[in-house]
Amino acid sequence: MRFPSRKVFMKDWMVTSLFLLLSLVLVGYFVYVCIGWNVIVSLSDWKGLTPSYNIAGFDQYLSLFHDQVFLTSLKNNLILILLFVPGSLFLGLFLAILLDLKVRGEGAFRSIYLLPFALSFVITATLWAWMYNLDVGVINTLLEKIGLGFLRPMWVADPNIAMYCVVLALIWQFSGYTMLIFLGGIRSIPESQIRAAEVDGASGFDLYRYVVIPQLKAPALSAFIVLMVFALKAFDFIYILTGGGPGWSTYVLALMMFKETFRKNQFAYGGAIATILFLLALVIVVPYLYLSFRREKE
Repeated sequence: MRFPSRKVFMKDWMVTSLFLLLSLVLVGYFVYVCIGWNVIVSLSDWKGLTPSYNIAGFDQYLSLFHDQVFLTSLKNNLILILLFVPGSLFLGLFLAILLDLKVRGEGAFRSIYLLPFALSFVITATLWAWMYNLDVGVINTLLEKIGLGFLRPMWVADPNIAMYCVVLALIWQFSGYTMLIFLGGIRSIPESQIRAAEVDGASGFDLYRYVVIPQLKAPALSAFIVLMVFALKAFDFIYILTGGGPGWSTYVLALMMFKETFRKNQFAYGGAIATILFLLALVIVVPYLYLSFRREKE
C-alpha cells in the first residue's frame, strides 16, 4: 500500500491553510473590524455625510435613553421577545404533535405549514398589509359577511394594537419553522422508549407530556435562539407592513437605526443603536454557546 509522499502532504496542507487563512481574514474584516468601526463611530460626533471621528464619549448613548422613540422601540422589541417567541414555540409544538399523530395527508399539511416560512418577509408583509386593510381586507370583509362588522378594529392603523397585529403575523410566519424543528426532535426519539411508555400505561396527552416533550430541550433551545435573535433584528417585515407607524408605535431598534443612519444621516446616533443591538444579541448568544460547550464536554 502506497502512502502519499511528504511533498504531496505539504502541498495539500498549504492549500488547506491558504483557504482557511483567507476565510479568517474575510470574517475578521467584515465582522469584527466592522463591529469595532461601528463602536468608534458611535463614540464620535459624526452628523451628516461628511465623516467625523472626533470622540464625543458616551453622549450618543446618554441621548438615547432620553429619546422617546428609542424607548418605544426598545419596548416593542421586548413585546416581540415576550409574545412572538413563546407564541411561535407553542404553536410550532402543537402543530408538530398533530403531525406526529399520523394524520392522513401529513405531507400536504407539512407543506402548508412550512409555506409561510418559505416565502420572503416582503411577500408575507405585503400579504398581511392587504389582509389588515380597513376597506377591502379579507379579515374585515369576513367580519362583515358573518354579521360582525361592528367589531371591525383598525388593525395596524390603530397605534394601541398595531404592534400586536405585527406579532400575530410573525407568529404565523415562523410557526412552520418551529414545527419542523420540534417534529424532527419528536421523530428522533427511539421507538423503544415510546413502546415502553405505552406498556407502562402512558397514552395520549400523558405520553407527550411525560415522555416526548421533556426530550425536546435541545430542539426547543435551538429554535428559541433563532427566534430571539430575529426578535432583536426584525426589520424588513415591519418596514413593509407598517413602516414603523402609525407614528412610531411599531418602531423597533433595527428600524430606528436604519432611519436615523440612512434617512437623517445621524451616523453616530445610528451607530450607538447598532452597538446596543449587538450587546443585546450577545446577552442571548453567549449563554447558548456556553451551554452548548458544556453539553459537548459532558
